Amino acid sequence: MHLLTLIFGIVLLPGAYTLKCQRCLPDISGRCTATEKTCPSPNDQCATRRISSFAGDAKLSDVNLKTCVQEDECSEGSVNFGISRIVVTSLCCTTNLCNTGNAPEAERHQPNGHRCYHCDGERCSLTLNCAGNEDHCITKTGKLKITKGCASRQMCLVTENAQIKAAIGGEMTCCQGDFCNGASSTSAGLLLLVTPLVSLLMFS
Repeated sequence: MHLLTLIFGIVLLPGAYTLKCQRCLPDISGRCTATEKTCPSPNDQCATRRISSFAGDAKLSDVNLKTCVQEDECSEGSVNFGISRIVVTSLCCTTNLCNTGNAPEAERHQPNGHRCYHCDGERCSLTLNCAGNEDHCITKTGKLKITKGCASRQMCLVTENAQIKAAIGGEMTCCQGDFCNGASSTSAGLLLLVTPLVSLLMFS
């Protein structure tokens, strides 16, 4: 009986192997101390991530962090609100404590043909041309405000990530198809559209 248990343990161990990764999540000052973290899933990879915020072409902030991520999160993703944009880049690896470097800088992307509604403070019926790998439309809701725009699939998948949720600054729903995020009016002012950038600065 003990021999069978040992054999099963040897056979099943590789499938249950999980990585140890560096974990470094910045505090409100933007600094962090790296620690070791055992990833919760055998499908996780070690990653360094960069969360960048832009207003037009001007970069407002960069936040660098290290953690465990799923394989399908290891690509560039963005949320585009028209006047503001949040971009997440990742650099992933598959050996213990391998995530020592920094993720690459966000690249500038051209329009990709997808179109979604976005808001100008009074109306949410303006057309926004999505760029890069933004293939979803989004609606972000928060206190007294609605914001619409484009998003990549990765950003729709990782909205439970605390740092990315802080960068986005509200609850976000995604859909696929041109203008699927519906036109509507909002009483929110233009200042509310940059709320994600303000939230992100708290982590930079």
